[in-house]
Amino acid sequence: MKLHFRKYGEGSPLIILHGLFGQSDNWNTLAKKFAEHNLQVYAVDLRNHGLSPHSEEMSYELMAKDVNELVLSENLQHPILMGHSMGGKVAMWYDYLFPHSLWKLIVVDIAPKQYKPGHEDVFKALNAVDFNIVKNRKEAELILRNYLKDEGVIQFLLKNIYWETSEKLNWRFNLKSIQKHYDEILKAIPDYVSSTKTIFIRGEKSAYITDDDWNKIQKIYSNVQLITIPDAGHWVHAEQPQKFLDEIFKKMQK
Repeated sequence: MKLHFRKYGEGSPLIILHGLFGQSDNWNTLAKKFAEHNLQVYAVDLRNHGLSPHSEEMSYELMAKDVNELVLSENLQHPILMGHSMGGKVAMWYDYLFPHSLWKLIVVDIAPKQYKPGHEDVFKALNAVDFNIVKNRKEAELILRNYLKDEGVIQFLLKNIYWETSEKLNWRFNLKSIQKHYDEILKAIPDYVSSTKTIFIRGEKSAYITDDDWNKIQKIYSNVQLITIPDAGHWVHAEQPQKFLDEIFKKMQK
């Protein structure tokens, strides 16, 4: 699948993969900051998200192969691959499927393990928004607030609303396919051993990467570092963008 992406700067290639219900646009500000450091940054829309094609099929293997298609079409040599949450699992899958092809792997606030379901309220909220009836963003926001309390999550989801036609709004993501394949998104990375230079980043307030997870991560990745960003939760890059950038560049120089 040919993925949509936004490209910034010149230099060594850095590919950024967003999380569930995200899009490349979420990373624009940070992508431009990375591009100031001799990096050519590709902020990517994964399948069923953003401006990339919708598909009835969705799995980590397919998403990793989509990214590889981009790498080949852009003739990128040993890119840095960074992914947040679901995007982090896509990045790990890429390293698994295409060993020794990355310069560095950066995984943001996700572990290679199986996760329990945790988006039930989000799916209920999204399915409650009927765009045959809802005619503006404010109406959609009021419906989401009936189901969700986290202001950050509400605003994050609302960024996905667009005019599908001159008269009808819709979600940019493929809600039907994402919900159908939600169990796939929760799956663990296959057992493997990697020598890729790897950085895991977690938010101090996030429970997505525990100390026990870190012990298991070190068994998979033999050349790995862990960064914990203070005063940050799961959206560590959005909550503490400068600390996020500073810590990455500090570790990448080692």
